[in-house]
Amino acid sequence: MLIAVDIGNTNIVLGFLEGGRTVGTYRISTQANHTSDEYGLMILQFLQFSTFRPDDVEDVIVASVVPKVMYSFTSSIIKFLHLEPLVVGPGIRTGMNIRIDDPRTLGADCLADCAGAYAAYGGRCLVVDMGTATTYNYVDAHATITCGLISTGIRTAAAALAGSTAQLPEVQIERPRSILAKDTRKAIQAGLYYDFLGGIERIITQFRREIHEDFRVVATGGLSRVLETPLIDVVDPDLIFKGMAAIYELNR
Repeated sequence: MLIAVDIGNTNIVLGFLEGGRTVGTYRISTQANHTSDEYGLMILQFLQFSTFRPDDVEDVIVASVVPKVMYSFTSSIIKFLHLEPLVVGPGIRTGMNIRIDDPRTLGADCLADCAGAYAAYGGRCLVVDMGTATTYNYVDAHATITCGLISTGIRTAAAALAGSTAQLPEVQIERPRSILAKDTRKAIQAGLYYDFLGGIERIITQFRREIHEDFRVVATGGLSRVLETPLIDVVDPDLIFKGMAAIYELNR
């Protein structure tokens, strides 16, 4: 079994992969002050819950955008699983060409998302990852990442709204039944949802205007299943794990 780990700004998500198939996923909050022992115990508990043993783990691959967490987390893999994890970053093969001004600035999560989209759905696709930030990356028919865009994530917008006002509460992000809200919480939920949805649709439309070829839109991330729009062709919550599995196969 391969463990794929996506270390994001808000959550660390672990995927247990067998034969390229995700057989279990677990999510913990990203905390810089967690020790390697704490991370290691969580991983062992997740394995036990999924009826796996530490000896069942063949390897671990990590994609991280939070450098300050990496030492503790990778140390936990070495200490508890006795494996040196493969880290997505400079010096490993990904199967992707990066044609942006500074390839080093492309996040490991975006790179893994693009590798997963290309492996699963082929070239000419716009990959939309809805996380703490919402990222858009275009992959052409030759596995080349040619451009990208970054915007605010909907949860980030919700937290900013609650934190910058005296009387507006934080709300759970969900699909509203109607835009005709009757109370403050529903008004915030509907406002966030339709504002975010409208932004995504406008960005996708602009990509189609400026890229003179047809492409598929592939969405992933925690909120990709909440948004409803015909402009998104595929919703794949496991996209980053598919990308890390493809990268692992190139480097094993």
